[in-house]
Parts: sequence; C-alpha cells; structure tokens
Amino acid sequence: MSTACIIVIGNEILSGRTRDENLGWLAVELNKIGVRLLEARVIPDVPDAIIKAVNACRKTYDYIFTTGGIGPTHDDITASCIAQAFGVPYVRNREAEAILRKNYGAQNLNEARLKMADMPEGATLIANPVSAAPGFIIGNVYVLAGVPRIMQAMFDQFKTTLKGGEPMLSATISVFLTEGIIAEKLTKIQSDFPDVEIGSYPFIRSGRLGTSLVSRHTAPARLEQVTASISQLIESFGGEIAAD
Repeated sequence: MSTACIIVIGNEILSGRTRDENLGWLAVELNKIGVRLLEARVIPDVPDAIIKAVNACRKTYDYIFTTGGIGPTHDDITASCIAQAFGVPYVRNREAEAILRKNYGAQNLNEARLKMADMPEGATLIANPVSAAPGFIIGNVYVLAGVPRIMQAMFDQFKTTLKGGEPMLSATISVFLTEGIIAEKLTKIQSDFPDVEIGSYPFIRSGRLGTSLVSRHTAPARLEQVTASISQLIESFGGEIAAD
C-alpha cells in the first residue's frame, strides 16, 4: 500500500476563519484507491514553514498533496516555495499561460492572474475544469487549489494514475459501555490481532456514555474475526448496542 501526506497551507485555516473541508475528502478518496494517508499537517503562509514541510514529507511518503496558496494574490506563495524546496527556478509555465489567456481573454487577463502560471521549472500541469488555473505536479508532490470544489475537480484529473493497493475497510460497533470498563479486554484483542487497527472512541448520546469500537483492515475475513471477538467482549459485560 502506498503512503501519503496532506499539507494544508493557509493562515485562514489556522485562524479559524475558514474551516478545512479538503483533508477529510482526500482521506476518503485516497483510501478508495489503496493509498494510505499517514500524516496531515496544517501550516501557515510562511515560506520557511512550507519549504521545510514539503522537503521533510516528500522524503518520507510516496505522495504529498498540498492544498491552498496557488491563487493570484500576494499571499499565494505555495508555488514559489515548492520551487525553492526542489531547488529549481520559479518560472512562467507557457502551457499554463496559454490556458489562462484562452480562459480570460485579452481584456480580462492581468498580471495578477498570470501569476497563476508561475510554478517550478519542469512541473507537469494538473487540469482545472472549474476555473481554468491549473495545479501542478513536481516529483511526488501534487499541488492543488484550496477551494474544495476546485481541489476535488483537480484530484479527479489524476487519481487513476496513483499507485495504490487494497482499500482499507472498517467495521464499527457502538455500545453503551465506557472505555474504562472494556479497556483491559480490548487491549487483549488488539494483541491477538496486531495487524488490525482497533480504535476506541467515546461518545455521549441522549445523556448516556458509550464507546464506538472501530476495526480497520484490508481483508474482510480478518475484520469479521476481530468483530466477533469484540462482540464477545461486549456480551461478557452485558453491553447494550447503540445504533449508529
């Protein structure tokens, strides 16, 4: 299974002004094609932070996806920072420029909009069927827009080229038992199934405390085995199943 990291770039995310919608969507889509998201970072529009994050993550994971910071304004610095991270010139991409000229026309095209054609030398374009201005790929780094609708359309342009594996499957059992009660036996189940991810997530529903037990694996048969063990655990405590 290939691995991935998402780098969300933008002061507006860190300030709370804008709620990120891209991370969750990308996580689901990557899982569908068997690319495992192992890390996500949210960083500011600061050159040093962008450069360091990109260089650290691209050496660790198979795929890096960045969102945000490729628009026409002064604070859209992602493309120039990624050029610095790769140690290549930051240049006007003529193919991207042609796309923008065709989309905006001579009367509506200004230098700010042309800035969206500036990117690392040697980058491959990612088509943008929503607003024309392309994203790009350099090495294993995929640079996407921050606007969710545009980001999603960009991702759809290249997702079939990503090399993944079996998608991660999940099974959830929610029960009106607290974590403290089931923790010891749940630890035993995890040790019996070390290859399966087992997560415990507390909740409150209608004033009642409970726990959702989520198991994750690529093999349905393995999930069934774990689910059976968790069901036995719940029965041993007389737990009441909570509808999800």
